[in-house]
Amino acid sequence: MVDWLQFSAYLSCVKLRLSLSLLLAAAGAFAQESPYFITYDHHMEEPRRLEIALTPIAGTPKEGNRFRSTTLELEYAPKGWWTSELYLDAQTTQNEGSLYTGWALENRFRLLMDEHAINPVLYIEYADTNGADKALREVVGFDSWKDFSTPNGEARLEREKELETKLILSGYLRGWNISGNAIAEKNLDGPPWEFGYALGASRPLTLAASPNPCTFCAENFSAGIEAYGGVGEKGNITLSGTSHYLAPTLGWTLPNGVSLRASPTFGLTSESMRFLMRFGISYEFSVTR
Repeated sequence: MVDWLQFSAYLSCVKLRLSLSLLLAAAGAFAQESPYFITYDHHMEEPRRLEIALTPIAGTPKEGNRFRSTTLELEYAPKGWWTSELYLDAQTTQNEGSLYTGWALENRFRLLMDEHAINPVLYIEYADTNGADKALREVVGFDSWKDFSTPNGEARLEREKELETKLILSGYLRGWNISGNAIAEKNLDGPPWEFGYALGASRPLTLAASPNPCTFCAENFSAGIEAYGGVGEKGNITLSGTSHYLAPTLGWTLPNGVSLRASPTFGLTSESMRFLMRFGISYEFSVTR
């Protein structure tokens, strides 16, 4: 029997030697991993490659205790047009302890394989978590900082089985990746569909690659910005009473393949948390049959 408290503590302290291979973009687009945390672009995982990642997040509700949430991500591409990813979530809340909060399985399907000005991708996710989950991979409906102030002992008793869909539209404009996600999420126990959005723009610091490997070359860094939030629910589409966030992002790919990301995130409305800090580290390798 798995001790999920120990599992959460393991996720919080585990140290991985990680690397990341650059993705290839067709039609002259540059090869660079985007620095986004919330927004998805049209790039898919390379076939038969597995990526392992940790994405910690730290936050402070306007009322309640500080928390740290960590997600272990396992991403694999059976085909060039199909990428699947498993998430395992855990969190630690100050004065309340640590716990495993659930899992989610996503699948992304690229609808057009050739590179176009706008590239559509369909995203479908099933999540089985409890009410103490604080991974914050998206914001929908009337999500609020109040959702993160409920004590773990009470929140963990709530079971949430959800279906989430996204339409991802992404392309390049003068070296910039521009991406937009339209999000629809449904709790399978009955509440209405909830809606949200995510927008991102990013590019490497330079499009010209150095002929020699180097650690601090400009092409190893990518920078961007994300905006995301909720837009109400079925029958009540609105920006009033919803959470919205703005987040600059920075990514760094080292010559040995290690990839690091960071994003300070700022709440823009009274329903948002004031500040979140996100980090990411990942490692990709071939899976042979």
